Amino acid sequence: MNVQPMGASLKAARWSRPGKATLTFAVLALLVSIAFFLSLSIGPAAVGFGALFGQLTGGDADTAILIMREVRLPRAILALLIGATLGTSGAALQGFLRNPLAEPGVIGVSSSAALGAVIAIYTGLSATVPLSLPILAIGGALVSVLILQMLSGGSSTLTLILAGVAISSLAGALTSLALNLSPNPYAAQEIIFWMLGSITDRSMVHVTLATPFIITGIVLLLSTARDLEALTLGEEAAVTMGINLNRIRIVIVLGTAISVGAATAVSGVIGFIGLVVPHVLRPFVGHRPAVLLPVSALGGALLLLCADIAVRLVTPGAELKLGVLTALVGAPFFLWLVVRSRRGIGA
Repeated sequence: MNVQPMGASLKAARWSRPGKATLTFAVLALLVSIAFFLSLSIGPAAVGFGALFGQLTGGDADTAILIMREVRLPRAILALLIGATLGTSGAALQGFLRNPLAEPGVIGVSSSAALGAVIAIYTGLSATVPLSLPILAIGGALVSVLILQMLSGGSSTLTLILAGVAISSLAGALTSLALNLSPNPYAAQEIIFWMLGSITDRSMVHVTLATPFIITGIVLLLSTARDLEALTLGEEAAVTMGINLNRIRIVIVLGTAISVGAATAVSGVIGFIGLVVPHVLRPFVGHRPAVLLPVSALGGALLLLCADIAVRLVTPGAELKLGVLTALVGAPFFLWLVVRSRRGIGA
C-alpha cells in the first residue's frame, strides 16, 4: 500500500528541480524582456513606448528617432550583453575554482582591461582615435591571459588564483601610476570617471565592436558546462571520467578574458555582478553548471538592466555611475557571504 505513494514522492522529487529550473529560466527571460523595453522608455527625454514602436523603425531623422537609435538602444543592448557575460563568467569561475567568492576580477581580467583603457586615455589616443579605448582594453585583457597562462603553468586552481591576484595587483598599481603622473588634470578626471563604470553616452559603434567578443566568450563558457558538472564530483573523479582539466582551464580563462575584456572596454569596471548572481540563483536551479550558466546569463542581464534603470531614476540630473551602484549593492552581499562561510567553518 505504501509502495505507490513512495514511488510518486520519488518521482516528484526527481522532477521538481528540473521543473523549478525551467520555470526560473522562463521567468527570468520574461523579466529581462520587460526590463529591456523599460530601459528604452525611461530617460530625461519624454519618449515612451509609442515613440519606440512607431518611430524606431521610421525613416525621418527627428529627435525621437535619434534618442532611441543613438542613445537608449545602444545603452539597453550593452546592459543586456555586459550583464550576461558577467553573470556567466562568474558562474563558470565559481564552478571551476570551486570557490564561492570567485568572480571575473579574481583572474585579473577586469583590472588588465581597465589598464589598457587607461593607457588610451593617458596617451591621448582616445581623444584622437575614439576606438583606441575599447581596442586597447580588449588587448589588455588578452595580454593578461597570456601572462596568466605562463604563470599558472599546469592545472592547479590555487596557482591560477595566485597568478590572477598578482596580475590584478600589478594592473592596479600601473593604473594608479598613470593617475599619479598624469600631466593633464582633465585626463585624470576622465580616467577616474571611466573607472567608476557606466554605459552612458555609448553608441552603436561600441555595440558593434564589443558584441562579437562578448558572444564568443559566452559561447566558450557555456561549452564547458558538461565538463564542469563532472568536476563537481572532484578533480580525481573528473580525470577518471576523461575530463581534461587543463583544457577546461584554458577555455574558461580565455572565454572570461574575451567577454569580460570587451565588456570592460566599453563600460569601465562594473563589479560584483559575477559574484552575486550565481549565489542568488543557486537555490532556484541547484548547482548543475549546465543549468546555472545560462540562467546566470539571464540573471546578470536582468540585474544590470535594472541597475541602469535605477541610476536614471535615482539621480536624473547627475546620474550615479553604474559601477558605484553595483558596488553599493554587491559589497554588503560579499560581506554576508564571508560571515556565512565563517559560521559554516565554525559549525
